[in-house]
Amino acid sequence: MLLDYNVPYPVTDFLQKHDLATADEMGWAKLNNGKLLEAAERAGFQVFITADKHLSYQQNRTGRQLALVVLSTNNWALLKQNIPAITKAIDFAQHGSFTYVDI
Repeated sequence: MLLDYNVPYPVTDFLQKHDLATADEMGWAKLNNGKLLEAAERAGFQVFITADKHLSYQQNRTGRQLALVVLSTNNWALLKQNIPAITKAIDFAQHGSFTYVDI
C-alpha cells in the first residue's frame, strides 16, 4: 500500500499488518496525483490511501489497477477513532476499486 502525503503518518502504526510505504519515503512527495498514481502502479503498489476527496473527479480511473481508498478527512483525531473502518476498506479493496471512507 502507498500512503499519500496528505494522510497523517501516525495512521501507519495501526496498519502494520500491511506492507506500507509513504509517498515521501518513495521520493514522490512532489508528484501530482496523476503522476503519483502512475508511479505507484509501475512500482507494483496495489492500494493507494489518500485524503484527497477530489481525486475521483480529477483523475480518469478507467483501466487503473490500483485500488483507491479515499478518506473524508485527514484530521488525525478523527482518523484514530475510525481505524476499524479504514482497515476494513483496505482489506476489501480490489484492483481498480474506489472506496470512500466517510469519517
